[in-house]
Amino acid sequence: MPEQRPPAGIDPRSGFCAATRTFHSLRSSATLPPDSLPATAAAYAFSLLSSPLPGRPALVDAATGIAVSYPSFLAAVRSLAGGLWSALGVRPGDVALVVSPSRLEVPVLDFALMSIGAAVSPANPASTADEFAHMVALSRPAVAFAVPEVAAKLPRSLRCVVIGSDEYTRLSSAGGASPPPPVAVKQSDTAAVLYSSGTTGRVKAVAVAHRNLIALICAHRENREKMAKEAAEAGEQPLPPTVTLFPLPLFHVFGFMMLLRSVAMGETAVLMERFDFGAALRAIERYRVTLLPAAPPVLVAMIKSEEARRRDLSSLLVIGIGGAPLGREVAERFAAVFPNIELVQGYGLTESSGSVASTVGPEETKAYGSVGKLASHMEAKIVDPATGEALGPGQRGELWVRGPVIMKGYVGDDEATAATMNSEGWLKTGDLCYFNEDGFLYIVDRLKELIKYKGYQVPPAELEHILNSHPDILDAAVIPYPDEDVGQLPMAFIVRKPGSKLTEQQVMDHVAKLVAPYKKVRRVAFVSAIPKSPAGKILRRELIQQAVSMGASKL
Repeated sequence: MPEQRPPAGIDPRSGFCAATRTFHSLRSSATLPPDSLPATAAAYAFSLLSSPLPGRPALVDAATGIAVSYPSFLAAVRSLAGGLWSALGVRPGDVALVVSPSRLEVPVLDFALMSIGAAVSPANPASTADEFAHMVALSRPAVAFAVPEVAAKLPRSLRCVVIGSDEYTRLSSAGGASPPPPVAVKQSDTAAVLYSSGTTGRVKAVAVAHRNLIALICAHRENREKMAKEAAEAGEQPLPPTVTLFPLPLFHVFGFMMLLRSVAMGETAVLMERFDFGAALRAIERYRVTLLPAAPPVLVAMIKSEEARRRDLSSLLVIGIGGAPLGREVAERFAAVFPNIELVQGYGLTESSGSVASTVGPEETKAYGSVGKLASHMEAKIVDPATGEALGPGQRGELWVRGPVIMKGYVGDDEATAATMNSEGWLKTGDLCYFNEDGFLYIVDRLKELIKYKGYQVPPAELEHILNSHPDILDAAVIPYPDEDVGQLPMAFIVRKPGSKLTEQQVMDHVAKLVAPYKKVRRVAFVSAIPKSPAGKILRRELIQQAVSMGASKL
């Protein structure tokens, strides 16, 4: 998105204001609807669609090729919304847990719920019964919608409608005769409750307002219009309609936000139930995919893949990178193999509803290691964790961000909300960062210490708690072990009780039976003691250095 001339006192290169010690976005400001205007994110997205509706599919199932047109999608949303209201009694303010892989029913359900003022709460179907119980205790849903294989893991006290059942089919068709009445939903009302891991290792429930999602849609729309205008002025051919492949789950903030964007922009979303690299390549070729959201390990796989070279990937114009910064070596290796695919780097959190910063255009992408520049309407501070002092360009500290995309707070956890957001609306990200003199943001380290496994967040503290519950384990620490294919592997350092014959496999099995598959410990090392600070804090950096120097064999 083009940059605008900043107000006096703001450095036009970095966006830094020395007087307020604040970094400001230099992107063009997207026009937001007035705060006072009642609107749901679903209604706002639909209001942007062309008339007549786009002739391309809204949704496509990658495995079967089944497509849903925009007229059919809108009709299905309205019919299900009527059924939810009249037959199930769902009302504005109710929370609905949605537990399903990325199937065609999920976008219909998500938009139907938001359209009547209910809050969508998408959860990972791989979660355990204990994890679901914790989520339900936080968000207190009025009803759950789950695929058959997951329904049995949900608390029995929670009303559950099985997706695909006769009851669900009746709900889906009930609204045709009795559509829901118009509801006046404030933009400040909760649109979604998303689950995010924190430093304590327990999942938190993030309340995202309709306003947050509308601001994201506006930024995407502004970006698209500017790019189309620039292409026309340069005499270039207009870009083809965007077809996005969704290898990322719709319960993750990245997938949830990208789906909303795709519908609002009148684009096509190609859904994969689960990520499979070969299937993704085939889908890109079959459906002429133009946009692929992915984590850096997907780029590494493409570089190494013979099949990626054989397939016709000529339609693919952009890969949007999230989850971790993209290194120079991988970016240059990728460009050598796929010179016509633009890489867009971004940074966001569940607590920011999506993107806080991103690169725009091929020149910005060359700022290797950076996650780009602040998005429209965003402000940031770099704060010294020890002194609380706001720092300038080139100085490292905790990133604080503020803007219209920042969450309302954590549901059911006022203490965590107060610790994460201050009274002035600043969100403390827990990430150690800096801005350079040109306003590019760099993520140095994860203060929150989350392990990034295939884009999933794995909290070490949760795994340590489980490990320390084992009778043969005296002490334990879990660290991220760098891995080119998946990003980071959870690795456990274990202090065994004297005389114990506990094996690496037994340690991994102990954890595996208690957590979702992506949280499993993948490497184990036995040590005599866990290095800790005088205050008892695990010195993870020492363990990471030790692990890398050990070069532990892949398990």
